[in-house]
Amino acid sequence: MNVSYLVDRAEKHLQTIDPNKQAVKLESGKAWTYGELNAVSNSYANSLREMGIKKGDRIGILLYNSLEYVALYFAISKLGAIAVRINFRLTAQELAYILNDSETTLLCFDLKLAKEIEMIRFSVPVKDYICLQREDKSSLPAWAKRWNVLEDGNSVFVSQDNIDKSDPVMLMYTSGTTGRPKGALWSHENTLWFCTMQALKWGFDSNTIGMTTGPLYHVGALEDISLATFLSGGTVIITESGGFNIEKVLSIIEKEKVTDCFLFPFMIYEMLKLPNLSSFKLDHLQTIYSGGDPITAWAIDQLNDLLPYIGLVQVYGLTEGTPIATSLDPSDSQEKGYTAGKPMPFTYVKIVDGENYTLDFEEVGEICVKGPAVSKAYWKKPEETAATFINGWCHTGDLGYIDQAGYLTISGRKKDMIRSGGENIYPVEVENILIRHHAIQDVAVIGIPDPKYIESVCAVIVPKFDMSLTEEDIIDFIQDKLASYKKPKKIVFVDELPRTASGKVQKFRLKNQYK
Repeated sequence: MNVSYLVDRAEKHLQTIDPNKQAVKLESGKAWTYGELNAVSNSYANSLREMGIKKGDRIGILLYNSLEYVALYFAISKLGAIAVRINFRLTAQELAYILNDSETTLLCFDLKLAKEIEMIRFSVPVKDYICLQREDKSSLPAWAKRWNVLEDGNSVFVSQDNIDKSDPVMLMYTSGTTGRPKGALWSHENTLWFCTMQALKWGFDSNTIGMTTGPLYHVGALEDISLATFLSGGTVIITESGGFNIEKVLSIIEKEKVTDCFLFPFMIYEMLKLPNLSSFKLDHLQTIYSGGDPITAWAIDQLNDLLPYIGLVQVYGLTEGTPIATSLDPSDSQEKGYTAGKPMPFTYVKIVDGENYTLDFEEVGEICVKGPAVSKAYWKKPEETAATFINGWCHTGDLGYIDQAGYLTISGRKKDMIRSGGENIYPVEVENILIRHHAIQDVAVIGIPDPKYIESVCAVIVPKFDMSLTEEDIIDFIQDKLASYKKPKKIVFVDELPRTASGKVQKFRLKNQYK
């Protein structure tokens, strides 16, 4: 049993899924049935095998969102190779780090990214390059093969029997909220369990039309919702990369009659600000899933008021520790909207102190996750692996507590906790107060060096574009809302916060800038 099962079912000798059922569709209209998706992935797999790719080899995917991306991922899984899914927003230097660290030998890339690759081509272990081009074929780099070398393969695949469920299928580099990324190894078993957990929790079936709005190199776009929809025999809608526009997203949801959609928090905020939101026919949309950062209380209230027929599921997780480890049911959004909900099926969550002792209810400590979707290790990093994965538990580096009813509340990153004058300050608590100000669009709270108190609180604030905001306004607003030691000693106004692809604020960049 391996990940390719999701499309192998369209084969005639199995056919536990209708090969004529639409499997995946790009927002532009290009679509493949399950039979077509399987045939294309077979072709890619056979071509890769003819090029010498074997079990365990690392294949880099540096592509924008496309149907080809999905087929290539399944092709790699059929061979027992490992898909290295790479962020196309990275600089040449960052790309080189990942290619060298993963020891990638074949890189499939988009023509628009050729310039970055050219800069590092002689400093990485890649032996072969395959280029996906959408426009002028004459501009193909001389050192790259055309994409049709994959398409010309036999569409009938002879499966390999030596692939074990515990074998790695994907190497995903963490989003880097705390520094240089680490490669989290995902096995076939991790992936299939994670699909099953979602389908079971939310009742996905062949009528599910799941839409991803993020980049496919990220677990929040492929593993979240999309692969679970494939498992259920539904249809996956993929948005194209770049130029995010919430009105376009809502138009696609309306046109394709999407039932389940993943929207990052900032996307929900953009949606709620639309003056013409009521003009979109979203009655088919049953559930919006969101994660990366907690949804603010005002947004939950507005969503329930404006779109009461759509359920909001807030999720918490991380690449190496189960992307959706906990979730908050829509029925709990009013009373427990500030929490990350309860554990997903087959998932355990506990809170521990610095000595790894389990804490009681309401006590803040490090969040640990255990379950079949927890990564087994970091690639080539035994020390980090030993520190993070202990007795089957993933130590997330996030702080939080579990209340008497079993709901998890996130207090922030362990490394982000501010220690000021002997007191522990959790940035999330301060951020949740500040974001309520009517003129604040976004905010991040960090600790900065203080000669007297070791650290003090700094608030980095993005004002709403049409409103004026001063430091005095902020001081007046928090006057009676926070204890003195929690109040920001420094306030900085910026145009935007640095974020990862999943929408998480990269606080280490802010700390470096304002230290």
